[in-house]
Amino acid sequence: MIRKAAGLASAGVLALTLGVAVGSPAQAETSATSAPCALRLGSVTATGAHTSRMVTATSPITIGGVRGTAGVFQPNQVQHTTTFVGTPLLSGESRAGLTVIGGALHSSSYVVDGQSQIDPHYPHNNLRIGGGWGNYRWVEQSIHRPANAGEPSRTMLYGQQIDGTMHRWVADGTGWRKTGGVGGLSTVKSMTLISRTATYETFLTNTRAGKLMTVRWPTSYLSVPTATPVRDTTWQGFEQLIATKCGATGTLLLAIDRDTKSGYLYAVGHASGKSTAIRSLGKVPMTFSDPQYFRWAPKYDTLSGD
Repeated sequence: MIRKAAGLASAGVLALTLGVAVGSPAQAETSATSAPCALRLGSVTATGAHTSRMVTATSPITIGGVRGTAGVFQPNQVQHTTTFVGTPLLSGESRAGLTVIGGALHSSSYVVDGQSQIDPHYPHNNLRIGGGWGNYRWVEQSIHRPANAGEPSRTMLYGQQIDGTMHRWVADGTGWRKTGGVGGLSTVKSMTLISRTATYETFLTNTRAGKLMTVRWPTSYLSVPTATPVRDTTWQGFEQLIATKCGATGTLLLAIDRDTKSGYLYAVGHASGKSTAIRSLGKVPMTFSDPQYFRWAPKYDTLSGD
């Protein structure tokens, strides 16, 4: 159980060899996606507000109006944030996710009214889970709620330390149980979840050398993840990847360049190594200047990109 994450991070870490890949660069390619897909983009502002807006893969790309929620956090308080889940509640929405605040992992939740402002009739929580998270690059929470009620649900927590080591936990009662770790990811710049099944979860990742890869991690205890090259060059300029489902088996990918405060949208076909179709949709018409960006996910969040 996570009582203090630093203690669990020392549990057995497996090595993952990314290897050297060769192939074509990330460029405009044919995609099976035909209907416009959309990503609900969130951010944490410098003042501690949450924002929400839709990024739609039309031609040209369409940005919906931004809806801000003030007072979610203190100014410049959040160091990292996971995907947040938004569930309709009366005329508003119940929101929940994980954050790193002051080097500690927190469970953050609140409810908004129809104007996207915090509803004072409901609890507004930033509950501390455990310390030892000051040396993590990013954290992500994956919640698997199968459509078939007879299948088990699960909640996984992932975190990558600054040395590249990636750890995973599974929610177990009121805490978290360590289920494995992997080294060999020191060159990775960003990772985003693109697939979730009953037996594995898959991330799309880019490296400092410009590679784009998938990392599939079986959900079984102490399982070993496998990395598959998708592209070999041109992806080194992005500090963050954010993905959502697009079509039956594809992915809408937002790639953020922090140096230029720019974002670029891609339609990615079902992940199949270097034969994966990737179509550039162009530059997103907005400035990415907030400290944190993340995805708003629905309660039943189907990801099937791999």
